[in-house]
Amino acid sequence: MERRISIPILAMAALCASGAQAQDVTGGDIVITATGLPQDRDETGQAITIIDAKTIETRQSVSLADLLATTPSVRVNSNGSLGSVTSLSLRGAEAGQTVVLLDGVRINDPSGTSGAVDFGNLLIGNIRRIEVMRGANAIAYGSDAIGGVVNLSTRDEPTDGAGFRGRLEGGYAGTLNGAADLAWGAGSLYGDLGIAALHTRGISSAASRFGATERDGLDNITAHGRIEATLSPDVTLDLRGYFVDADLAYDSFFGTPADSNDTSHFRQLTGYAGLHVGTGPLESRLSLTWLGNRRDYRSMPGTPPDFGYRGTRWRADYEGALTFGPAARLVLGLSHDAPDYRFFGFGSDETHKADIDSAFGMAIVKPLSGLTLTGGVRHDRHSQFGGVTTFGVNANWGLGDGLTHIRFAYGEGFRAPSLYQLYDSFSGNRALRPERSHSVDLGVDRSFADGKGHVAVTAFTRVTRNQIDYDLTTFAYANLARTTARGIELSVDYEPAKDSTIALAYSLIDTRDRTPASAAFDQHLSRRPVHSLSLSLDRQWAIGLSTGATMRLVGPSRDTTAPSGRLSGYGLLDLRAAMPLGKGVELYARLDNALDERYETSYGYSSYGRAAYAGVRMTL
Repeated sequence: MERRISIPILAMAALCASGAQAQDVTGGDIVITATGLPQDRDETGQAITIIDAKTIETRQSVSLADLLATTPSVRVNSNGSLGSVTSLSLRGAEAGQTVVLLDGVRINDPSGTSGAVDFGNLLIGNIRRIEVMRGANAIAYGSDAIGGVVNLSTRDEPTDGAGFRGRLEGGYAGTLNGAADLAWGAGSLYGDLGIAALHTRGISSAASRFGATERDGLDNITAHGRIEATLSPDVTLDLRGYFVDADLAYDSFFGTPADSNDTSHFRQLTGYAGLHVGTGPLESRLSLTWLGNRRDYRSMPGTPPDFGYRGTRWRADYEGALTFGPAARLVLGLSHDAPDYRFFGFGSDETHKADIDSAFGMAIVKPLSGLTLTGGVRHDRHSQFGGVTTFGVNANWGLGDGLTHIRFAYGEGFRAPSLYQLYDSFSGNRALRPERSHSVDLGVDRSFADGKGHVAVTAFTRVTRNQIDYDLTTFAYANLARTTARGIELSVDYEPAKDSTIALAYSLIDTRDRTPASAAFDQHLSRRPVHSLSLSLDRQWAIGLSTGATMRLVGPSRDTTAPSGRLSGYGLLDLRAAMPLGKGVELYARLDNALDERYETSYGYSSYGRAAYAGVRMTL
């Protein structure tokens, strides 16, 4: 089932805060996104949703973005067919205001338009666990963590011996989708190797009302590998590698979307090396990360790229946690981040880079039984913008019955303009200023029905200054003086019977442009629906058959690119079933968009209609 949990804005940094090189945890009631260390949910303060391996398998989603869209305050916009540019917004924040981690390693694109992750390149593949943290957390992650953090985990619990897990499915538009994962453990050594691949003819990304009929297909290969070696009782070495390669046909984004022969090629390589040392009350982690991206764009397949982007990031981190008994912990961290960006094409070839040095300190104390207080401060020094200091404080109070927790959090956010936004030869603006934000959360968590149910309600408000947006009149990036976001999140998880689950997520997000004298003053920010609701029902029957359904309702939104200035709301119904065929083998099938709803999340770009898929999965 999905679990809504809380994390103190700053406690999130424990041990891994500065670089967010989070350790891996597979337990359902433990969160790690903020602290980098396992932390009990009863000691956390900011809203977090956990999607565990069982939920991922039950929902059968191929698109990671579609699965995330069933969680509170997550909005997704896509430019058409599977694999097309897909952005994710947390609590109405910009896509570039969300930090995305893969096994705790930051994978935001240093050459991307806003530095955001394109979720079109991220498929479910071998992902086993997801944490979605909503709310600012600059103390833990520095630049970009204004809307929140998404952490994707590929890791299973280490065990002695070997284990294999695989699946293969096919369906609509000639889709073939498979994944395999092999994990092994032998004493002090643990390893994991996984690969996933997807081929589909797709749909026309451009809407059919523009006369577009050509399918835009995708070929995506994703792989990861890991070795963990316990060198001594106090020292562990962790080596990891990640690879993504995606070829996509897409429809032109210049002017009105229409059929075209355009193709893109995306490749990302990531390497990580970490050394964890625990000596008495002090735990330390040293880590080094390298990430390399390349994106090539062609107007005709088989020809040299017309233009492209290269981005790399070197990052070094130290995090240390010093424990003073069960009631106090001090966390300190240092990091150096060096992203660079290269653009070539149209007679241009230019490279730009930045350096960010950071230091933070955080204290977590428990002055009373059931009360956890957290406070911290961080200083980032950016080579282009100088020093920025951010602060955060958090309180979590568990009432006497232990079933109710009251949460409060105040956090500040900071985001430097991306290298693209500063230096792009067409739309860049070197006069851009960094974004700054402050946000407040107030929430209540309550368990009921002897722990079989959990309800969480959170109210939040955020003010962002100098938010960066694309100006459709100047065709360049500019700062908006002030934007606001206010909202309410509700989530309910309940097991009414041993073999039945209900998961509900609702969010109301009111985002506004509050820039004085702006033509858009007091209007909703573009592509931010105010209302969204997701309801999932699943049942396992006595014969072993599992059935389920997810209904997702999304309200209308403003879209500045649409002639009417508005996108219509929509409702989606997904149906699914699974049946075991023997020990470790299961047959499954699903019907996505069963009501064949026609809708758009970005003006002019299609979305999938009714589509059926079936497959088999195996665990050894």
